[in-house]
Amino acid sequence: MADEKIRLSVGAAPGQRAFAAVAGVLCTAFGAVFVLLPIFAGPLLSRLTGYGDPFPSYDEARDLPPGMLPPALNDPASPGSFRFVGLCGLPFVLLGLYLLLRVLRTAAWLEGTRASVRGALGTRTVDLATAEVRGGALAYRGGDDAVLRVPTVIARDRDTGRRVTIPLQGMGLATLPSNELRALADAITTGRPNEGRDADVHVLAGRLRDMAGDPLGR
Repeated sequence: MADEKIRLSVGAAPGQRAFAAVAGVLCTAFGAVFVLLPIFAGPLLSRLTGYGDPFPSYDEARDLPPGMLPPALNDPASPGSFRFVGLCGLPFVLLGLYLLLRVLRTAAWLEGTRASVRGALGTRTVDLATAEVRGGALAYRGGDDAVLRVPTVIARDRDTGRRVTIPLQGMGLATLPSNELRALADAITTGRPNEGRDADVHVLAGRLRDMAGDPLGR
């Protein structure tokens, strides 16, 4: 088959993408405010509470009784330690960035018999013509709390163990478009014998072609 690049219609529907993007932006902004606020609030709090009086050095303070030490050296709850509270915002920043990357980067495509799936942090590529291929399903909770199952094609490279999972549900669609299902079926059967351990792969390809021939699922 020709090495034409075919982009697969995987991923969330446009409305779901927009919601996830907004949630990612808000989560990142909240975390950033939480991280930066102590940095700017610390000096202000020092001036309001009287902390931060200049002291030349620790060497000049080490022989003084604890009661005579400056608050910055004696009080663990001083504004200097208050800054470390901002570290609690880092998980929110990372979560927000992950949501944004996942929404903006998630994609899958075929190039000849090679399938590539790009996630939030990287891209995996497997040659479907030589990989171990089987059917599977992804389960997720729907809006009415019902558990929905999306059929998938799972391919694992026999040499490296690298694996890709391709959902057979399109963006806002019941299944991938017919031409994409046929392209997947052709990719996994190209040059593959139809007996032995590869017989099940041909059965899977036949089911993909049946789905392509009946896109309404009648």
